[in-house]
Amino acid sequence: MDVRRRPAKQQESHLRSPTSGDQLPPPLYLTNGVFFIMFFSVMYFLLHRWREKIRNSVPLHVLTLSELAAVVSLIASVVYLVGFFGIEFVQSIFRPSPDSWEIEEDDKFDNSDDHLLLDEDKPVKPCGQALIPRISPAGSDVSIPKNKPPPELPSVNALKNALTDGKVPRHTAEEDDEIVKMVVGGSIPSYALESKLGDCKRAAGIRREAVQRITGKSLSGLPLEGFDYDSILGQCCEMPVGYVQIPVGIAGPLLLNGAEFSVPMATTEGCLVASTNRGCKAIYVSGGATCILLKDGMTRAPVVRFGTAKRAAELKQFLEDPMNFDTLAVVFNKSSRFGRLQSVRCAIAGKNLYIRFSCATGDAMGMNMVSKGVQNVLDFLNDDFPDMDVMGISGNYCADKKPAAVNWIEGRGKSVVCEAVIKEEVVQKVLKTTVPALVELNMLKNLTGSAMAGALGGFNAHASNIVSAVYLATGQDPAQNVESSHCITMMEAVNEGKDLHISVTMPSIEVGTVGGGTQLASQSACLNLLGVKGASKDEPGSNSRVLATIVAGSVLAGELSLMSAISAGQLVKSHMKYNRSTRDMSTLTSSN
Repeated sequence: MDVRRRPAKQQESHLRSPTSGDQLPPPLYLTNGVFFIMFFSVMYFLLHRWREKIRNSVPLHVLTLSELAAVVSLIASVVYLVGFFGIEFVQSIFRPSPDSWEIEEDDKFDNSDDHLLLDEDKPVKPCGQALIPRISPAGSDVSIPKNKPPPELPSVNALKNALTDGKVPRHTAEEDDEIVKMVVGGSIPSYALESKLGDCKRAAGIRREAVQRITGKSLSGLPLEGFDYDSILGQCCEMPVGYVQIPVGIAGPLLLNGAEFSVPMATTEGCLVASTNRGCKAIYVSGGATCILLKDGMTRAPVVRFGTAKRAAELKQFLEDPMNFDTLAVVFNKSSRFGRLQSVRCAIAGKNLYIRFSCATGDAMGMNMVSKGVQNVLDFLNDDFPDMDVMGISGNYCADKKPAAVNWIEGRGKSVVCEAVIKEEVVQKVLKTTVPALVELNMLKNLTGSAMAGALGGFNAHASNIVSAVYLATGQDPAQNVESSHCITMMEAVNEGKDLHISVTMPSIEVGTVGGGTQLASQSACLNLLGVKGASKDEPGSNSRVLATIVAGSVLAGELSLMSAISAGQLVKSHMKYNRSTRDMSTLTSSN
């Protein structure tokens, strides 16, 4: 039975409210037909006359006798039709009454009498897109039909049939054990547990037990309880068996562009949060840092192939012609409210053409958004270039999650520069070093040393440390740490050599405040701490841009502190103090 709202007894006792149409004698279809014809005829007549008046600049309120008669007929037909069908019918068109919901038979259920009815006051939240009927979670109260004995636990065969049909009764430990055996035996795919069971947490527990039995290894140290598995279904992670705990520390306050931020950092590296916090203190007491957004545009670069290099060059000229940009932008932008095409750059390798699209993506990181726009353009180009063979929606000229000179030069995501002037006394008292020592070390380490190593975008001390920690805490894609950590750190003495000017330039910070992992509870809380949770209603894209400046400001603090520790000879000492475990690992190993 499909329980839609009203119990069956209420259905039987429900009486339809009488309407004026109930009092009219038959045959009603003749009367109805006359008034329907009158309604549409006079409506057509009046619209036709009003169009002529508009064309001839005649006032609409000036009515002829025929028009006046038509208006009267229109009102009369409306009064009749509303009176016949009743006001309740008209209201139901716009706002369906809950009283009209009834119990109906549904082919998805058995016709047996031993099914449990859901308590209508305690609806069960479905597990994502679970393709199953409504079921009752274990331990919940259910209403059992009177005069019916409670249902017996199903047999193994009945359980298999229930799983196959997508119908699962109340479960017990014995039933879960049978499902585990079916997963281990291969009769139930592990990836299908969520859709079969309709309970994401239960699916994770069963999958976890199946993995332990298959591998013979224990997952006892991996927590299972205390996580909302519904929130990751179809979005963040497939086939979960638990979650990994990463401690989150707070560095700050970071005084950036006149505002204070407490920066959440998820890391397992000792000294990282403490070092960044020291850098934040030095920046704060020196008056704060300033961060400027230089560019904001996510990229995607498909690769297409032609029969000749000449044809590839013709498409390159077409795409890079400013006269064609507006047309391409219209086609590209129809995929999203926020995606706006900014530029198209092309590169040729023989008969292959690499097309790098760049677009604004609002508060989303934007990979899916730009990919949809690119697909629209490729479909559009196929009309004029039917010999174009799309080899891949991404040809690595983007470039995503790989160190690449194109990102270092052109930028990807948010391009920012952040600077601060650290006073001489702060360098000496807080950072325990001197301005000349920091300037010299930066030149030898971050600039010359990185050049000797052939670094690509790695002219810094440890930018990726801070980027990774903030990314994990705020739900960003951790793999994009690769290009997001491109950074060059510059230091020089200012104010007659007394103070230190430090800056970090980061051309490809890829962040978003909506979508992906940003919607999970823990990561959402960290974004809320920074004041950039979700999409900005006032200025779309502003939250993600502020987050990018916070990342750069945190990197500035981390660079300042680490370089000072190296200059003062404190690096090894601090790591030995804060990054060394004193636990007896032999006892922990033997206990396992």
